[in-house]
Amino acid sequence: MDPGLLSLLALLPILSVFALIVLLRWPATRAMPVAFGITCGLSLFIWGSPIRLVTAAVIDGLVTAASILYIVLGAILLLNLMRESGALHSIRRSMFEISPDRRVQAVIIAFLFGSFIEAAAGFGTPAAVAAPLLVAIGFPAMAAVMVSLIIQSTCVSFGAIGTPILIGVNGGLAGQPEVMEYLGRHGMEFSLYLKTIGAKVAIIHGVTGTLIPLIMIVMMTRFFGQRRSWKEGLAAAPFALFAGLCFTVPYTITGVLWGPEFPSLVGSLFGLTVVILAARRRILTPRQTWDFPPPAQWPAEWSGDLLQSEPSPSSPKTHPSTPWARTDTGSLHETPRGEGPSASVAWLPYILVALTLLASRLWPALQALLSGVQWGWTGILGSGISTAFQPFYLPGFFFIVASALAVLSYRMTGRQAARAAGRTLRSLTGPAVALGFAVPMVKVFINSGTPGGLEQMPILLAGGAAAVVGSAWPAFAAVIGAMGAFIAGSNTFSNMMFSLFQFATALKTGMTPGVIVALQAVGGAAGNMICVHNVVAASAVVGLLGREGALIRKTIIPMTYYLIVSGALGFVLLWWFRI
Repeated sequence: MDPGLLSLLALLPILSVFALIVLLRWPATRAMPVAFGITCGLSLFIWGSPIRLVTAAVIDGLVTAASILYIVLGAILLLNLMRESGALHSIRRSMFEISPDRRVQAVIIAFLFGSFIEAAAGFGTPAAVAAPLLVAIGFPAMAAVMVSLIIQSTCVSFGAIGTPILIGVNGGLAGQPEVMEYLGRHGMEFSLYLKTIGAKVAIIHGVTGTLIPLIMIVMMTRFFGQRRSWKEGLAAAPFALFAGLCFTVPYTITGVLWGPEFPSLVGSLFGLTVVILAARRRILTPRQTWDFPPPAQWPAEWSGDLLQSEPSPSSPKTHPSTPWARTDTGSLHETPRGEGPSASVAWLPYILVALTLLASRLWPALQALLSGVQWGWTGILGSGISTAFQPFYLPGFFFIVASALAVLSYRMTGRQAARAAGRTLRSLTGPAVALGFAVPMVKVFINSGTPGGLEQMPILLAGGAAAVVGSAWPAFAAVIGAMGAFIAGSNTFSNMMFSLFQFATALKTGMTPGVIVALQAVGGAAGNMICVHNVVAASAVVGLLGREGALIRKTIIPMTYYLIVSGALGFVLLWWFRI
């Protein structure tokens, strides 16, 4: 079959997802079963994949989907417990004590705290933490998810203590003959080469990511403000740029000097400390406080089903003397004295999630203990595909532990806890359907083909793009990374899938392979902004399922910025600095 036609056919699964969700505005619960059927049909009848291979890929996908649902379940359970206890009101109040400006709150919670959670855990966890916290302090659910997705870019390449580089790029390049031959000619060890790739990734992200907080708040004021104004976001530019630099400067220095494990962790911790202090002292913060319009004026698509559709029966009532108090579907509630936990107690579960995630990734003995318990299947149905579920190492476990702490520390009754648990289970039906088809579709797409036959769909698709683009490849290398993340739902998987392809393409076109592989990693991080897995999981946490297309149409804007700027930086590194 003609290679060009094969490339077009390999593009069909991606086009079907984009067309159904983004253009036709189907909910993921309808779109993903169709995309799954198209992908399976292509794999079986065009790529000639044995049915046992497709079945094995589907089983692997279902296990991965269960892992994502496990995280979503824990995040929603904790959120509902906090809602029942009144803890959300205390969190609202504590954030307003730092700043009542929604732009400042988004920078602190979404960009900086979300980056810290990504640094510790990865796996889409930041949206499961940041989005409900933003909804809790009065953000419309769609705005909360949008900003939580936008920040899953700069911090992602070094998330989960450097997993996308240390496992993703490493898994794609280690031991490959062309890589070993190249390193031998240049007298370089692979471990050092991996570190230099990480340094280039840090530099590209450091320049590109500095503007992410500003882009995030400009989009927030444009799409969710009373005046739908870009200018109201730009009014906070000094604070947003300051916050961006507080993250990216230590981030870049760490990535260049010390390797890929800690850039996101160091950048987020430094940024949180400095930016919160600055916000408390009103340093560089906007002169005029910006807020969303009154909740009664919100379009229906802005609000989710979990927090903003009905008042909690045990929530404290609004205190009439508080100047920013609103109704229960609104932005903030002041907790009357003596009702609900204090702010320090209210934050305890989320602090526990952050600390335990960090300890489980940095303390080798604890990491080995938790990750050593897994239910897996090696060589499913005689294929080369294996899968595993790690109940105590996945972030969902830490959310459940934090939920147990919440019941105790908030002194909740059994009836309150049961009500929160029931609401949580009822909210998982939609995400289970969407993820139950989305993730298996991805696994079938990645595992298509047979030895000696056609290459896997994503590899063939990338090869077709390289043949068309030629010497302009640096402008498109990051796009392939983003495509991989959009398909696979992970920067790590994208890097595993395409790093060797990017390396080989660079050699064929006479470019420095390390820069091209770095662009792959950066693009893979940017692709997380529109990744269907992330969008579905983040939407599910705040009860926004079915509006994935509206979110992707928004987050594709900052992703496009990221790909254009990183591509331009790639040309600069290749042709100006010649590194």
